[in-house]
Amino acid sequence: MVITKSRLVLGATAVTLSTIAVTSLGIHSRGQALFKASPKELVDEVWQIVQRQYVDGTFNQVDWQAVRKEYLSKSYSNPQEAYKSIREMLKKLEDPYTRFMDPAEFKNMQVDTSGELTGIGITISQDEKTKQLVVIAPIEDTPAFKAGVLAKDVILKIDNKSTKGMDTNQAVSLIRGEAGSQVSLTIQRNGQTKQFDIKRARIEIHPVKYSQKKTPAGNLGYIRLNQFSANASKEMQSAIKDLESKRVAGYILDLRGNPGGLLFSSIDIARMWLNKGTIVSTIDRQGEREREVANGRALTNKPLVILVDKGSASASEILSGALQDNKRATLVGTQTFGKGLVQSVRPLEDGSGLAVTIAKYHTPNDRDINKHGIDPDIKVDLTDAQRQDLWLNERDKLATLADPQFAKAVEVIGKKIAVKGTATAEK
Repeated sequence: MVITKSRLVLGATAVTLSTIAVTSLGIHSRGQALFKASPKELVDEVWQIVQRQYVDGTFNQVDWQAVRKEYLSKSYSNPQEAYKSIREMLKKLEDPYTRFMDPAEFKNMQVDTSGELTGIGITISQDEKTKQLVVIAPIEDTPAFKAGVLAKDVILKIDNKSTKGMDTNQAVSLIRGEAGSQVSLTIQRNGQTKQFDIKRARIEIHPVKYSQKKTPAGNLGYIRLNQFSANASKEMQSAIKDLESKRVAGYILDLRGNPGGLLFSSIDIARMWLNKGTIVSTIDRQGEREREVANGRALTNKPLVILVDKGSASASEILSGALQDNKRATLVGTQTFGKGLVQSVRPLEDGSGLAVTIAKYHTPNDRDINKHGIDPDIKVDLTDAQRQDLWLNERDKLATLADPQFAKAVEVIGKKIAVKGTATAEK
């Protein structure tokens, strides 16, 4: 998330909640002010924010003025009654990403990059059609990842409690807990039900891992980006510069299982690969576009292949879509998750918070990838068994020629390097 104009603007996994707890805060809530709103004023504050900012001017065909009249006609004797009404009010929009957080939930979702993370390490969302809770992706090397939770898994139960009708805030509250304690998830995958008993832990996230790879295509730079956190762009810059100094012939950027993160982190990283062109356009309800463009400061122009799969979401889709549309990179793998919305998160007067969908984003070629995702240039499917073996049981095969998607990337980049070498020789 990004602090912009006194509010948090969320792209990337901003439209989801991560099941991790954060021990320190990135911003100060206005609830720390001397004035605190009455419960009814809080209800109206939420209504007003949605009225001003919501991405759809029809409020998804809801009479938003009538909603205000209905909920302000009620009497509220305590904040909890107001919270209940606010949740009911927002539910009418049928937008799982526009959501209210009570003070405890809001405190937990504010990510300070110096904070200590505890939990199981999955990012979850609510399917807009089925309303089921879905795993966007497990964060690499976390308890959920090691247990075998996969992208697109549907969460049916949490500690034997049904998730039917449960929103992401409630789910995250149940999944979160003290390091060392255990949580049970009942998962549906391809029509089969599985149970995972997962021990919560402190989680340290390193967004970038990289190495040189000796391959049939030559000496390649391999960069694995796990998450678009605040320090991801700095680590990416260091990785590219180090690999450039080693004179690699091309790059494979691995975004598989990357659930996203900060919108502006994806833009910064796109600029490291792209000298010119549009990166992403965000479109508000007036149809006004804000374009982010390359700034002529690419760190390399060497051939690039990007690995994606169904766990590549949001900021991953911004980056891969930008480099695909600008013909800077070839995408190899499977269709991505399909998350093309942007939220802003606002602190409220009593320390609670509100996330509101304020815009959608399009790729440079004006593609709306929400609910569809990005199609790779070259499709290489893996079965769930292959994915589990590769990412869990036989990790030493990941990013080797025994990894079918990586092997295809090497083949593709070998042809790119050969073409580039021919072109250079002809000059």
